[in-house]
Amino acid sequence: QVQLVESGGGLVQPGGSLRLSCAASGSIFSISGMGWYRQSPGKQRELVAFITRGGTANYADSVKARFTISSDNAKNTVFLQMNSLKPEDTAVYYCYTELYPTRGSVRTNYWGQGTQVTVSS
Repeated sequence: QVQLVESGGGLVQPGGSLRLSCAASGSIFSISGMGWYRQSPGKQRELVAFITRGGTANYADSVKARFTISSDNAKNTVFLQMNSLKPEDTAVYYCYTELYPTRGSVRTNYWGQGTQVTVSS
């Protein structure tokens, strides 16, 4: 089994910053990449940012230049630095990873339980 533990969500005023963290643990042979999705009420879950083990990062257009994803491969941890937050960034943010649980296994996806980010004055 693999567990993803997120932290760092909360309430922030527009223009403020938050930093999310997510640590993966359990049966992990190799991680292909880690990232963040978000979902707000009435909307589909959407990709926010994703980073491969090699360090290649992709972002949703709506967060480019405001959010930065990074990772610590040795600790199987991914971070999301969110700056210049807007009310429309309000959502539950889910950590996501693609990994191989054991040598020779198929690549498998895992999700965290989600952390609430609320941007409001």
